[in-house]
Order: sequence, then structure tokens, then C-alpha cells
Amino acid sequence: MESAVKTNWLIDPMHSEVHFKVKHLVISTVTGTFKSFEGALETSTADFQDASIQFSMDVNSIDTNQEQRDVHLKSADFFDAEQFPKISFKSTSFKKDGDDYALTGDLTVKNVTKQVKLDVEFGGVATDFYGNKKAGFEVTGKISRKEFGLTWDGITEAGAIVVGDDIKLSMNIQLAKQA
Repeated sequence: MESAVKTNWLIDPMHSEVHFKVKHLVISTVTGTFKSFEGALETSTADFQDASIQFSMDVNSIDTNQEQRDVHLKSADFFDAEQFPKISFKSTSFKKDGDDYALTGDLTVKNVTKQVKLDVEFGGVATDFYGNKKAGFEVTGKISRKEFGLTWDGITEAGAIVVGDDIKLSMNIQLAKQA
């Protein structure tokens, strides 16, 4: 039996994006992005089955289009960017699920690590203008912010919760195959 050749892929940050959504006052949604992130995928199969995935985001790059809110999110009330500058993810399983994938792994926010499950839609593989092989994925999921120690709560005078617990994640990731 031939030994599998490992292939390494790196996230192309110019063609990738990381978004999150959270309820604000229960009635509307705030969308944010992380502008700085990095990640890699290592696989020994052509179909990416059982790939090993690592990913991290720079907390200081958070952007919700509102500077005061971003400063608050970086503070000790939420992410505590000074003490915990990165949010990281390491896969434990990447399994084919029809045409797509089920991704399981350990997400670390602040000093809390929890297993999360994410859905991954495979966009395909293509070669760009420069002959570089690229692969595209859309990753979605939902996590509880409170499970990761992001427990700050505000209640308005009228009794409305300021920030919801569920965080919806949406990442469009383009990977570049490494030589």
C-alpha cells in the first residue's frame, strides 16, 4: 500500500472573510468581522477527508462598524484582548457529509476551550490566473458566548437583554495549495 502524500494548504486572507452575528436588544442583529486571521489545512486525501485544520483570529482586529463597541469587545468585559490576543481552533474531525463536510474541533476563546461542530460547504477546487491551485469552503455554525466565558450582560431600563447568547459564525475561506 502506498503511503499517503500530505498536502498543505494555507488560508488566502485576500480572498477569505470571517463574520459573526449576535442579537442586539433581541430585536436586531449586529454583524462583525475579524480582519486578521490565519489558518492551514493538511490533508493526505484528494477529497480533504480527515484533513487536519488549524485556525486563529486576532482579537484586536474585531470590527463591528462601531468603534466604541469594538473597544468594549476588546476589553476585559468580553474578549480581554490584552491578556488573550487570539481565538484559536484545532480540528479533531473533518468528515464528508454528502457533498459537504462536518467539522468538529476545539475552539479556545480567552482561556476556555470547548468542542464545537461546524457545517462546511465545499465550493470546489480551481486554478487561478497564476497557476495556483485554490480550494473554497463556507463554514457556518452557532456557539454560545457564555460557554466561553463571555458573560457580560447588560439589561436596559425596560428590561431588554442587550446582547444575545447565540453567536452565529460564517466564514468564507479560500485555501492556496502549497508547493
